[in-house]
Amino acid sequence: MRPSRLTDVGGRVHDEVMTPDALRAERLRSHRLTAPARSVEHAARHMLAVQAQEFWAGRWALAARTTGAPTLRAVDRLFNRGRLIRAWTQRGTLHIVPAEDFAWMLSVTGERQLQMAAPRYRELGLDGERLALVERVIRGALVGGNALARGALFSALEQAGIDPSNQRGLHSIQNLALRGIICQGPVVSRPGEASREQLFVLTEEFIKASAAPAHPASEFFIRYIIGHGPATVEDFAWWAGLTLGRARAAAAASVDDDRIHEVAEGQFAARVRPRRQADAASIVALGPFEEYYISYTDRTIACPPEFLAAIGPAKNGMVRPIVLADGVVIGAWKHSTAVGRHTEDPVPEMLTSDAASDGDVVAALERYAAFITG
Repeated sequence: MRPSRLTDVGGRVHDEVMTPDALRAERLRSHRLTAPARSVEHAARHMLAVQAQEFWAGRWALAARTTGAPTLRAVDRLFNRGRLIRAWTQRGTLHIVPAEDFAWMLSVTGERQLQMAAPRYRELGLDGERLALVERVIRGALVGGNALARGALFSALEQAGIDPSNQRGLHSIQNLALRGIICQGPVVSRPGEASREQLFVLTEEFIKASAAPAHPASEFFIRYIIGHGPATVEDFAWWAGLTLGRARAAAAASVDDDRIHEVAEGQFAARVRPRRQADAASIVALGPFEEYYISYTDRTIACPPEFLAAIGPAKNGMVRPIVLADGVVIGAWKHSTAVGRHTEDPVPEMLTSDAASDGDVVAALERYAAFITG
């Protein structure tokens, strides 16, 4: 990186640059990978959102950022108690977020997501009248504290004359979630398995308390920086699924907030950073769609360019689980959470042979294995 003069959103001028090594070190800290949170709930609040269309991966993302050895069941209890939920909070993609933050996040991102989904709704015949019927049917099925799996909601739609096939049922449910009416809450318990399904609930009944920041878009930017910085406005625009103009406005509105500041070359960071843990592992195994990798427009800070194609996003949109050494991708790994297979050992696929010892890689994967079987 070469030095450059940069005027920040407050009119100040920076000549500094942040080297890739320094940027990685600070992001590892912000991501709570070298400064783990004292509980899973604190990790979730710190990150604001972790990508979770692979449900097990989103839960592991939080556990990996927490001291001790949180288990899958321990994370699931937070969903069952209404502390965490999963929903399409940004980019039309499922994320795990603190329940109290769901409403104000959607106030920033919901309208744009609905606009982007509108062509698909039209293809499926989900016009305003049809979606109003969907809402009446789903509300009727869930009212009174009921919690139902996706299949049960599809059955309710079918009984009302709405064919859920061809993704019509999925988009019907997603529409309600993007409008903040429903979310995924309690985890379906399956003894002896790594539970992979949640129940849908009415947010007005399930979420007991909601935060209400005075300026939601600004809060969105600030919370992203706290959990992901140093990062740029462009990074935030991509992560939140907002236009660059809206992202810049959010950053400009945050200039007087004392929680963040602009440090170098367009990079924003938290003023108060979590304390690094002296014995934090330098080799870590993280899941698919990992925030540390996926949350930026330039992923070469975390991953050597020659490895990007091996990690993804692939043509099918998938991003593989990763092994990091001091914040740099050195390999991938695989593991199945299918019925009867979650107790099998995860399998590393190293992309370089000299960045970590076999023992360190095994230890990183063993921490994940203890989580998924616990």
